[in-house]
Amino acid sequence: MERAEAYGFSGAMSGAFLLSCLLFAAVSRRQRGPYMDEVFHVPQAQAYCHGRFLQWDPMITTLPGLYLLSVGVVKPAAWLLGWTGSVVCSVGMLRFINLLFSAGNFYLLYLLLFKIHQKNKAVSGFQRILLALTLAVFPTLYFFTFLYYTDPGSVFFTLFSYLMCLYGNHKTSALLGFCGFMFRQTNIVWTVFCAGNVVAEKLNEAWKIELQKKKDERISSRKGSFSDLTRVLQFLVQYLLSPKNLVTLAALTWPYIVLVALFFVFVFFNGGIVVGDRSSHEACLHFPQLFYFLSFTVFFSFPHLLTPSKIRKFLLSLRKHPVQYGLITVISLFLIWKFTYVHKYLLADNRHYTFYVWRKVFQRHELVKYLLVPFYIFAGWSFADTLKSKSIFWILMYFVCLLAVTVPQKLLEFRYFILPFLIYRLNIPFLSLYRQLLELAFYILVNAVTFYIFLNKTFQWENSDEVQRFMW
Repeated sequence: MERAEAYGFSGAMSGAFLLSCLLFAAVSRRQRGPYMDEVFHVPQAQAYCHGRFLQWDPMITTLPGLYLLSVGVVKPAAWLLGWTGSVVCSVGMLRFINLLFSAGNFYLLYLLLFKIHQKNKAVSGFQRILLALTLAVFPTLYFFTFLYYTDPGSVFFTLFSYLMCLYGNHKTSALLGFCGFMFRQTNIVWTVFCAGNVVAEKLNEAWKIELQKKKDERISSRKGSFSDLTRVLQFLVQYLLSPKNLVTLAALTWPYIVLVALFFVFVFFNGGIVVGDRSSHEACLHFPQLFYFLSFTVFFSFPHLLTPSKIRKFLLSLRKHPVQYGLITVISLFLIWKFTYVHKYLLADNRHYTFYVWRKVFQRHELVKYLLVPFYIFAGWSFADTLKSKSIFWILMYFVCLLAVTVPQKLLEFRYFILPFLIYRLNIPFLSLYRQLLELAFYILVNAVTFYIFLNKTFQWENSDEVQRFMW
């Protein structure tokens, strides 16, 4: 990092943290007590803070990583600063933990961008800082910086694990992956993703050797066509059926294998992936979740995905491969028909934006969910088109992890899309400075509207005196 870039990054991070502190103060003044899921998280952390480590709220569905880390930070800080009484492990103190995670996420996003795009000399330091800032204020994640939720810490340890993986520190990466798992069990998928990065790199090396042997460069030049995908899959099966190759891959990824094995032991003894209340977190094959994620990604990456040139390229591709797109359309319609689930929370809780998205869009008419298929197909094509700079094996590995982290979820919840979105966004090429600035401005606008509504547009339910607020 050059000195000017270091100064620029320090200034951007300091400024963002200062503004976040001011917003944190505003949120804490308006909403002093626990809100939404905080009514479970805050008392649990406070129980740990008072040494009651055997106490557990059965309504909590995640492991105690957030509470353990909070006590590990707050208690020493209180001792050093001489704090006593109710201020220790208060709602404000616990929420401030996520403000620290937010600053850490900013730094990790910058380091990841630097590492992933280090070969692209055309990318300036200013662009890296700008994109790190943009992703750090990504609306769905940034909102939960100001509440005591697991999301900022979950993202922090997952990004940290990914960074260590890219630098080849796989034991450290697996350890950080374990920390991420302790915040949210589904983060085990991103441990597999880190292992998949190693595997994809070895596969890509072997694939290049295979191409050189056959002197068939047409395969790589037409990467992404269905015939080439078939040949790649055949190569993949042959490679993975070799005991020598499997031993090599196991030797490279053993820390991740150990962690995944521990995960399966946990699932066996726990009787499932969810701890606590399982009645509202049943796994199912909810394939339309992939379509919702693609729509979510297009919305938050529209300067990159929803452009006139992208639309023209898609229409050209549609004209060249009508049979293939027809088959995709039929499959998509079938998946929506047979595998659409509507969680009771989605229909009942009018404090979340997903409630209004579902009511205003999907419940207008039974046919709406089918009429959206052309948009889903365009979103999927545009999404894949931006990843074409990555190797086919990396794309396959990411897609498998994306399916694993979205499809089993019955509830449509935007928070579940945060990590797959960030991983995607980190790995697509940098575009023009104008589009980056447009994206940042859009995120700031969405955040401003979201916080304004949360703080000022309160309401009450008929059967409750508590003040309710709109949120992600």
